[in-house]
Amino acid sequence: MKSTVLFSLASVLLLSGCSQQIQSTSTPFQAITSFYDYQLLSPTGLPLSLSTLPNEIIKADVILVGEWHTHAAIHRFQTDLFKELSATNPKLALSMEQFSRNKQTVVDDYLSGKIGEQTLISDAKAWPNYESDYRPLVEIAKAEGRDVIAANAPKPIVKCIGQQGISYVDKLDIDEKSWLAENIDLTDSPYKSKFLASMHHGDEEQTQKQFAAQMTWDATMAESIVNYISDHPSSQIMHIAGKFHIENGLGTAAQIVKLNPKLNVVVISPIEKASNDGSDYQLEVLAPPKRFVKQENMMKAYKAIKNRNNDLVCK
Repeated sequence: MKSTVLFSLASVLLLSGCSQQIQSTSTPFQAITSFYDYQLLSPTGLPLSLSTLPNEIIKADVILVGEWHTHAAIHRFQTDLFKELSATNPKLALSMEQFSRNKQTVVDDYLSGKIGEQTLISDAKAWPNYESDYRPLVEIAKAEGRDVIAANAPKPIVKCIGQQGISYVDKLDIDEKSWLAENIDLTDSPYKSKFLASMHHGDEEQTQKQFAAQMTWDATMAESIVNYISDHPSSQIMHIAGKFHIENGLGTAAQIVKLNPKLNVVVISPIEKASNDGSDYQLEVLAPPKRFVKQENMMKAYKAIKNRNNDLVCK
C-alpha cells in the first residue's frame, strides 16, 4: 500500500513538473476583449511574450511600431515594449513621428528639465492626444536619460508640398530645407502603388502631390533615424508612427534600408486578425470603430479637411 502511494505521489509530481515545463516554454494567447488588450504575435502568428522577446527584436537596430492613432491598446503596448527594451539596453532611444525636426531643441529642453510639460506641448506643437497617449513613453525616456528623436518633417511644410507638389521645396530657405530629408524619392514603387490605390477622390494631379507630401514624411523620419545611429553607433531605436508609414517593410522602413542596408529593421504592425503569411510581427488588437457609415458624412469630413488645408498660407 505504501509503495502504491509513493508511486502515485511520484506520478503527480512528474506530471506537475511536465505541466510547469510546458507553461514556461509557451506563451498563452491573451484574449482580446477590450480596447486595452493586445497580443504580440510572430510573423507566422505564434503568440509572444514581452518578457521573452525573440532575438530578432532584441538585437534589431531599429524597431518600427505602427499604430492606429489614439488606440489605447497600441499605446499601452508601445509603452510596455519600450520599458522592456529599456531594462536591458543602455543605448536605447525613442524616435517619434509626433514631433518634427525643427522642435528637437524644445524636446531636448524638456528632457533635461529646462522647461515643463505645458511648454513642451505648446512650443513643440505636440499632438492633441499627447497627454493621454504619448506622455508615458516620453516620461520613461526622461526618467532614464534617454534621447527622444523628433523625427518628422514640419507639418506646415508637408501640407504645402501636398498643395503645390515637391517643387515647393525649392522655395524654402536653408534652415527649412534642413528639416526635410535630403532625398525624397517619388519614383514608382510598391509603396507608391499602395498609396495611389488608397486615394479615392479621382484627382490624379492632386494625388501625385499628396504622395510627394507622404514621401517627405517617410523619408524624413527614415533619415532622422539613420543619422542618429550614425552619430551614436551601436544604439537601438524604437520608432513609433502610423501603421501606413511602416507596414510590410514599406514607407519609412524601406527608406531606412535604402539609406543604410546594413541596419537590421523589424516591423511590428497592428492587426485585427492574425495571419501566418506576413513579414511583420503582428500586434493583435480590437479593430477601431468604423469611422463613417454614411457616404455623405465621409465626404463632408473630407471637404472640411480640404478646406482647412486650403486655408494654409504657403510661400
